[in-house]
Amino acid sequence: MTRPAGQPIADLPKNVSMPLIGFGTWQVTGQTGYEAIRAALDAGYRHLDTATMYGNETEVGRAVRDSGVPREDVFITTKLPAQQAGNERRTLDASLAALDCDYVDLWLIHWPPGGEAGVDTWRELLAARDAGRARAVGVSNYSTAQLDELIEATGEAPAVNQIKWSPALYDGPRAAEHRDRGVVLEGYSAFKNVDLSDPVLVRIAGTHGVTPAQVVLRWHVDHGFVAIPKSVTPERIRSNLDVFGFSLSEAELAEIDGLSGGRG
Repeated sequence: MTRPAGQPIADLPKNVSMPLIGFGTWQVTGQTGYEAIRAALDAGYRHLDTATMYGNETEVGRAVRDSGVPREDVFITTKLPAQQAGNERRTLDASLAALDCDYVDLWLIHWPPGGEAGVDTWRELLAARDAGRARAVGVSNYSTAQLDELIEATGEAPAVNQIKWSPALYDGPRAAEHRDRGVVLEGYSAFKNVDLSDPVLVRIAGTHGVTPAQVVLRWHVDHGFVAIPKSVTPERIRSNLDVFGFSLSEAELAEIDGLSGGRG
């Protein structure tokens, strides 16, 4: 994809670029969902996160087509439901048909199948990548031990691990484990898992003339974490992407890390 103007990216294997701020689409469905995704693309988002289980791949695909933004300029993620382990190819066929795309930019195992790492499923994702049906492949909701099991079995690390993440959930050692393995940490539910009225966030937001939510997203960016905020409100959709005009100091980052209660 073409790098979005002014937007930082994460570098994935095989020269794949992933914008650090994406648009999450969990529970963003139907006409309301379509309109929200169009609003996100109009606002400048070039990274859309969906999944088979979200039931909105059709809306995502239609929004991209109708937006006029070239397909190659939009980074699209979808995910394989854990219960579809063993039906990987058929599931990806269905996702591509719903999205009306020849490929996705990132295909993730949504949850560890049956609570196990799922080496056979991981091999199928690697095969899909090698066939050009997914430009990059990864996982979601995996522990470090499960990442290591995939790496040890295949010699290939997931490009991304999408996990629940926010300043209140910050875990410095876990972030370092991802970096050490070359796995990009992508966070979801950032706003659900932090108190946006926390005095630290409010004070830092006031310093920069932004909102606490924008501070949380900038915290992700300055750490190199990917964030996928979700909204169906056009103003909030635009606000969540408007985080590239300021940055946090090392002292501010450390204060925000501290909201985790010392896990950093």
